[in-house]
Amino acid sequence: MPTTAADVPENLVVDFDVYDPSHTIPVDHMQEHVGALARRGPLVWSTAHGGHWVVTHYRECHDVLRRPELFSSYPNNLVNAAQGKFIPLEIDPPDHTAYRHALQPLFSPSRMRALETEIRRIVIELIEGFAARGKAEYVSEFAHELPAQVFLALMGWPREDTALFAEASDIALNGRPGDTPEQANESRARSAFAMYEYFLKVINQRRAAFEAGEQPTDITSEIMRQRLTLDGDERPLSDEELVRSFFLLLMGGMHTVQGSLAWGVMHLSQNPEQRKLLLDDRSRIPAAVEEILRLEAQVAAGRRATADVEIGGVRVQEGDQLLVMLCSANRDAAEFDDPDRMRVDRTPNRHLTFGSGPHRCLGSHLGRIELRIAFEELLDRVPDFALDPDDPPVVLPSQVRSVQRLPIVFTERHGHG
Repeated sequence: MPTTAADVPENLVVDFDVYDPSHTIPVDHMQEHVGALARRGPLVWSTAHGGHWVVTHYRECHDVLRRPELFSSYPNNLVNAAQGKFIPLEIDPPDHTAYRHALQPLFSPSRMRALETEIRRIVIELIEGFAARGKAEYVSEFAHELPAQVFLALMGWPREDTALFAEASDIALNGRPGDTPEQANESRARSAFAMYEYFLKVINQRRAAFEAGEQPTDITSEIMRQRLTLDGDERPLSDEELVRSFFLLLMGGMHTVQGSLAWGVMHLSQNPEQRKLLLDDRSRIPAAVEEILRLEAQVAAGRRATADVEIGGVRVQEGDQLLVMLCSANRDAAEFDDPDRMRVDRTPNRHLTFGSGPHRCLGSHLGRIELRIAFEELLDRVPDFALDPDDPPVVLPSQVRSVQRLPIVFTERHGHG
C-alpha cells in the first residue's frame, strides 16, 4: 500500500508544495524553505499533490537518480505538463537505452563545440542591443533569448519563432499569470497541444524535403533519420515519439540555461570579490559556470518507487512518488564545504544539476558552452552589471524554478573596445 501521512513520523510530515508561489514571491526563499526540510531529514513526507516524499540530502538524491530499477522516472511531474510522457526522460531502461542511443550522438561534445561561433555571435548581438542604455530587463533581452535562438538554430527552425517558444515553454511550466491551480493545468495542456501541432508541421515539412531529394543536416532532420531498436525491431521514431522528444528538448534546452544565466548574474552581483576573480583571470570562467550550476539547480526531478525500499532511514512503499530536490543536494554540507557561499574556483564540484545515472542531461555540453560564452562576453562588455535596486527580480516556483524578470543596471557602453 502506498504511504500516507499516518504512516510517517509526525516530525517528517510537511505541507511543502514546490509550486507554491509563496516560496518565491515577492522574494525567492526556495533555498531557505528546502534547507529547513533538509534539517528534518534526508526524506520528508509532503501532503501536497496527493502526498509524496521530498528527497533533500546529496547521498539519497544521488542514490535515487542512479537506481532506475527501483525508482521509475515516470511520472516525472507532480502535474501533467506534457499530457503524456516526455521522451526519453520518462522512459525507463531498457527501453530508455534505445531512445538515448538514437539521440546521444546528435549532442556530442564535438558537435556542440562546432556551434561556438554561432553562439558567440548571438550573445554579442544580444548584449550590444542593450549595452548603450545602462539598463536592461535581462531575462527578456538576454537570458530567454539566447537559449531560444540557440535551440532554434540547432533544430533548424525559423528564428522569428523565438517569442512563440518563449511563451509556450513558460506556460507549460507555470500556467498563465494569475491562473488558479485548475486553470494552470488547463493552460499547460493547451500550450502542450499547440507545441505538438507546431512540431507535426515541422515533421511534415522535413518529410516533404526528404521526398524531394533534399538532405537537410539540422538536428530535427537527423533525429527523424535515426533508427530505434526496441524488442528486436528496428524502426524510425513515430510522429508521437518525435513530438514528445522535441518538447523535452525545448523545455530542457531553454529553461535550465535561462535560469542559470539569470542566477549567475544575481550571484556575481552579490559577490563582487568573486566577480573580480573572473575579471582578473578569464580562465576561471568554466569553474565559475560549475559553481553557478551548483548554487541554483532549478530542477526537482520526479521518481516513483517500483518496490518497497528503505532509504534515508524511512520506508518508501511501492507506488510512492518522490521529488528529488537537486538544489538541496547541491547545498549539502556533507558533500560541499561552506555550501551556501559562492566560490568560483571550487574544486571538486560534483554537483547534481544535470542529474546522474541513465537520465543525466542530454544537453549538458551545450548548456555549459552557452553559459561559458555568455559570461565571457558579459564580463567583457558590461562588467559592472548589478541588480536594479528599484525593480527586484521575479522568480517563479515549479519543478523547473525559473527567473521571470531580472532588471539590471550597469555603466553605459557606447561601442565595444
